[in-house]
Amino acid sequence: MTYRTAERIVTWALLATAACSGDNTGPSAPTCSSALASQLTLSIGAYASIDPASDGGCVAFPANASTVDSAEYVLVPQSAAPTFGASSAFALRAVTLGAAPLRLAQTLPQAAGPSTPAVQFDGMLRRLGSEHAARAGAAVSRPLPGAARLLPTAAPPALGSLRQFTVCDNAASCGAPADFKTVGARVRAVGAHVAIYVDTLAPSPGLDSADVDTLRQVFDTLLYPLDSANFGPVSDLDANGVVIALMTPVVNALTTKAACSTSGYIAGFFFPADLDPTAPAFQTNSGEIFYSIVPDPGATVSCAHTSAEVKTGTPGTFAHEFQHMINFAQHTLIQHGTVSEEGWLDEGLSLYAEELTARRYLQAGDTATFSRLAINAVSDAYQYLSATGASPLLIEFDQGTLAERGASWLFARYLVDQYGAGLSAKLDQSTLAGAANVAAQTGHRFDSTLTRWALANWVSDLPGFATPVELSYTSWHFRTRTFLSLHQQDPNDFPLAYPIVPKASAGSAVSLSGTLRAGSGVYARALQAPAAPAFSLLFNGGGTAALPAQVVPRLSVIRIR
Repeated sequence: MTYRTAERIVTWALLATAACSGDNTGPSAPTCSSALASQLTLSIGAYASIDPASDGGCVAFPANASTVDSAEYVLVPQSAAPTFGASSAFALRAVTLGAAPLRLAQTLPQAAGPSTPAVQFDGMLRRLGSEHAARAGAAVSRPLPGAARLLPTAAPPALGSLRQFTVCDNAASCGAPADFKTVGARVRAVGAHVAIYVDTLAPSPGLDSADVDTLRQVFDTLLYPLDSANFGPVSDLDANGVVIALMTPVVNALTTKAACSTSGYIAGFFFPADLDPTAPAFQTNSGEIFYSIVPDPGATVSCAHTSAEVKTGTPGTFAHEFQHMINFAQHTLIQHGTVSEEGWLDEGLSLYAEELTARRYLQAGDTATFSRLAINAVSDAYQYLSATGASPLLIEFDQGTLAERGASWLFARYLVDQYGAGLSAKLDQSTLAGAANVAAQTGHRFDSTLTRWALANWVSDLPGFATPVELSYTSWHFRTRTFLSLHQQDPNDFPLAYPIVPKASAGSAVSLSGTLRAGSGVYARALQAPAAPAFSLLFNGGGTAALPAQVVPRLSVIRIR
């Protein structure tokens, strides 16, 4: 599913460059002592990620040997859990070696953003995808009556022909016959890879023939080849040689007028049951189909959408949903797996697909289209970085937020920057999912990749700092260009030039607490004046409680100066 924000007065210009729940009742943590503590001596630019199980959560920092220069460490207490749902209270505070742990002095704000109707709908689709993947993957590994063919036979629908489709019209559930509407649609354009159907009951005035043909050309010559090259070929379950784009007001109606004006709207979606050969007839159209809104300038169905808005917005939506389609088809019908990709990673890859589309326009000098296509992901990333402790990276996506979408895109973007453009295809063309898929395709432990990503969110593009290459985004200058530019253009929506604001204190006065959520952490700066003495920190579950192993707690530290 792709959401779109309501129309805004401000037009942003983005700058880019190519290049388990837990509580405090666990086992008691040992007293912080010199015998237990990890002795951490880092040169400038060096970093470490510490498992508190190895040292009782005790970390000792040396005295600042310089009498003229201060020292600075960035601290990231984080959950590196490979599964969603893991969380725990945590505390990180200064202690005296050999003394009993201290009580907490300050708690970090943990205000998560609201979940929008569009993101909730996406979560429902991801749950359905998981259910259908298990059946679809098993089905294609054995003969079926009328078994689906996975290779095209070059028999696309005829221009002008009519067909009936069953379309989900319940944003909360698509599991029963009452949740679907039957619509009639006519083929308005046919290309080498895409056939566009438009609902015969679409409001007037709609897209004219030139508009539809323009969409067909963009789908055919840019979006289909781009996604196929970066994620892999899609199946051809219905053996018609094309992907169908069905434009219908049923999609418009999934968002109420009230929600549309305040929380954005559902612009389109891919429905996993369409690629499940065993799905009941009421639930599937048995083929590769992308569902999209239609123009409705009179707001007869939901909020108003002009033809120009649909014409310019639909390509980004198609690129997003086509990745979901390829991902599901590869995991099940083509690779014969029985799991779909986990929602957080699947969504991150689809946002990356939107970004790839945006960059094609940027390469052609069309900065306005680039900004329009990329702003959703960038804005979501800003929300995540504004309160990283409030949003997990790993989620089921049934109650997801825009900030969590931002985390997914940032992580996917970081992975491709670090492991090359071919990684996205490896992640799609797999029978693995989530953390296991990331570890297999990168060749590195998931917790190691996750902690490096967390550090990259602070040190990448940090002025005056020689950022290690493995802690860098190579395709964006978020700090010195993108977010700075957005802040200058629109300080109401982007109030800070860079959204992460670590709590800063002397190392001997560090004291913060909050909640570790799967994949995410919080940021703090520990400062040492010239010739300042050594200090020690205790990272645990608060009070005397140890952090539960299931959250895979890590304390990452990098020396900045």
